[in-house]
Amino acid sequence: MNNKLLQRRQLLYFGLGAFGIGVATTAYRSFRKVKASSRSVANLSAKPSSEAVADLPLTDKSLPEFQGISQWLNSAPLSIADLKGSVVLVQFWTFACINCQRTLPYITKWHQQYAAQGLRVIGIHTPEFAFERDANNIKKALRQHQITYPVPIDNEYKTWNAYDNQYWPHLFLADRQGLLRYDHVGEGAYEKIEQNIRQLLG
Repeated sequence: MNNKLLQRRQLLYFGLGAFGIGVATTAYRSFRKVKASSRSVANLSAKPSSEAVADLPLTDKSLPEFQGISQWLNSAPLSIADLKGSVVLVQFWTFACINCQRTLPYITKWHQQYAAQGLRVIGIHTPEFAFERDANNIKKALRQHQITYPVPIDNEYKTWNAYDNQYWPHLFLADRQGLLRYDHVGEGAYEKIEQNIRQLLG
């Protein structure tokens, strides 16, 4: 075997090895990103469950404005200013997402239980598939899941991008001053979320 052919094979093996390491590193980082699903806005690493709910941090990060909404269901158009004075729970969802569907009984329960105390729930519907863009299909899902809180239709992903969101479902919780205090990706953590809601309602 001549030296040039040997060098080419060595480079090929080295390149494949580097590629494999890169894929493994990317997969690990993605796993870490998803695993850190419950986090305070001021500290994006997941907190141990033993920490008190009272440790919700004060932040200077406000709820981003709703942008590019094509239609509001169950409500006249709202702005963030309209929500000041209320504790605000914003959830990104889409009706065909099974993970979103599993969270809806909790979201609707919190709306029914805490609205009178000052909780405002906004269910931002950002579609994944073409049929989820149809307002009539969304209205059918609202009836099916007994959703009566405001649902803005974010078909152009402008509000999704304003929140720098990447997931369905993703929940954001803000205090009465409109400051973000907590967010959670995916299903679960329902008891902790409800505790945080109750704390912010005071």
